[in-house]
Amino acid sequence: MPREVLFFGAGAIGAFYGSRVAQVSGINVSVVCRSNYSAVQADGFRITSPQFGDYTWKPTRVFPSPDAARKSKVAWDYVVVSTKALPNVSDDSKLLEGLVHDSTAVVLIQNGLGVEEPYARRFPQSTILSAVTIATCAQPRHGFIKHNRWTRINIGPYFTDSTSTSAKSRATTQNQTFVDLLLNGGIKDTKCDTHEKLQLVRWHKIAINAAMNPSSVLSGGANNQEMSLDPEMHTHLKALMDEVLTTAPKVVGTPFPAEFATSDQLLRSTQKNTSGSKPSMAQDWESGKAMEVEVILGNPLRLARDKGYEMPRLQTLYALIKMKELKRDQETKQQKDSKL
Repeated sequence: MPREVLFFGAGAIGAFYGSRVAQVSGINVSVVCRSNYSAVQADGFRITSPQFGDYTWKPTRVFPSPDAARKSKVAWDYVVVSTKALPNVSDDSKLLEGLVHDSTAVVLIQNGLGVEEPYARRFPQSTILSAVTIATCAQPRHGFIKHNRWTRINIGPYFTDSTSTSAKSRATTQNQTFVDLLLNGGIKDTKCDTHEKLQLVRWHKIAINAAMNPSSVLSGGANNQEMSLDPEMHTHLKALMDEVLTTAPKVVGTPFPAEFATSDQLLRSTQKNTSGSKPSMAQDWESGKAMEVEVILGNPLRLARDKGYEMPRLQTLYALIKMKELKRDQETKQQKDSKL
């Protein structure tokens, strides 16, 4: 029987990686869509990529909702979550009830820290796999996926203090199987990591996201290159990155591998980025959407404090951006109320 993989959240990243897994023989890849359901149900996804060219992918099944996926009665081997992580808005792990069983592995391709905990609590008998990607993709219109740059994705099992030895062994096997699916689908820089290594990968990406994302919003929408080239902003970004990079190994209990980029290397790379790209938080702010404030800023602070460490620069950005979002939401509510 074919393996059954469900991508929950068929946005740009989910559709891109789903389309690659679907290239593997003996794999059925289905999707749960939201606003793009009608387009995908009718025509599938059209993907354009500098690595893979232009191609069309029609998922095995296209569902308009989690409930529709539940009613299909498919026994999913993997449920891949590629939605934004907004724990202050909703607990999306609840949406997976009835889709995840003891033998199912949940794969979380999401930004931030602490994204695994709600799923580990809700599905204690199931494997949780944690994934971090640097791929950049967009969905400029429903069903059309534009893969811009990079493909690398790191995946590792997520363990809690109560994870048994047998559960760890099973998770490690399921992790390798999913890594192999991506490798065989053409994602040649898929990395198979341990629990500890993957958490360091998450912290390393936090050093970038926690510096660039709120700074762009607070500076009025400055793009990545503009911020990295401005002398004062450069000093600010480097100091915040260094704060995260020095704190993370103390929290995780493992030093960063030597191959991980330093703050200077990260900023030099950003200075060469001429695309005009803005961080996702800035894009969400400009679109009036909720921002990933908690998983990018709040959770790292709390995880560090639980170990007895403070990150004052990060805390300042967290306080400022959280208040900015609160004021915007209050103003939006007042405007709606005044029209009633």
